[in-house]
Amino acid sequence: MQGVIGRMRMELPNLPDALQRVAEQILEDPALAAQASIVDLAERAGTSTATVTRFCRVLGFRGYAALRVAIATESGREAQARWETDIDREIEPGDPMDRVLGVIASADARAIQETAARLDLTQVARVADAIAGAQRVELFGLGSSGTTAQEMQFRLERIRVPCWHRLDAHKALTNAALLGPGDVAIGFSHSGRTREVIEVLAEAAEQGALTVAVTSFDKSPLAEAADVVLTTAVHETTFRLAALSALHGQLVAVDLIYVAVAQRTYARTTEAFEVTARAVEAHRLHDEPTSHRRRHARRGDAAE
Repeated sequence: MQGVIGRMRMELPNLPDALQRVAEQILEDPALAAQASIVDLAERAGTSTATVTRFCRVLGFRGYAALRVAIATESGREAQARWETDIDREIEPGDPMDRVLGVIASADARAIQETAARLDLTQVARVADAIAGAQRVELFGLGSSGTTAQEMQFRLERIRVPCWHRLDAHKALTNAALLGPGDVAIGFSHSGRTREVIEVLAEAAEQGALTVAVTSFDKSPLAEAADVVLTTAVHETTFRLAALSALHGQLVAVDLIYVAVAQRTYARTTEAFEVTARAVEAHRLHDEPTSHRRRHARRGDAAE
């Protein structure tokens, strides 16, 4: 399940100002917050104890005591994980390449793990069922999220799913308007606030298509416009802000949907793999027999 600290990060942009200040104080130093009294936390956040209690209930806790226990437990686990993996999001200009690699690999690994914990498998199955039987699947994302949409198109069309990724917002809107019941529209946006993606999903919803949001924020405008929300996780590092780091979590969701669709269309998928493999076989280079390579080598020696 998703941790309380991760949920705070995810909910932060959508909270009222007073609750945002409480969340920011906790996220600044979770271990300190786990030891602070409700009065101390309220004073540091410039708010009241009643507001802190309301914040706890927004996160699903009965009161501050329960929240403190959850934060303390998770802070201990995260501290251990940082110690074990040497994870640090800061990369300095003079850092050696092995350390840079370690920071990036650790951040991406944690994003993948947290995405796996967040995904609602019942909803993933619902999306896979719909795609397996759909006449049209429309995919739309911009920027880095557009790369994810393109990757999903590549995978699905390889197993004979009629799908398209539109690079132009007007094309995406006009094609969303042509969808109907039984079709699927999937919008990709880390923030869930990209206007064009929201508009495409809203248009698809009006036509009766199943709409799916792949986003890091399950209370975002894009999530509100969708029938199904698949929530992904992000771990930023220096030089790789959230939008640039969202790809790995999004690809976990894409990969899971793709495999689930392939399971549901096993015979069609297997045939498609065989047909497409034969189609590109002539374009693959094959290893020459050892004796043939030696013969060429001897001719080369003689020429020299």
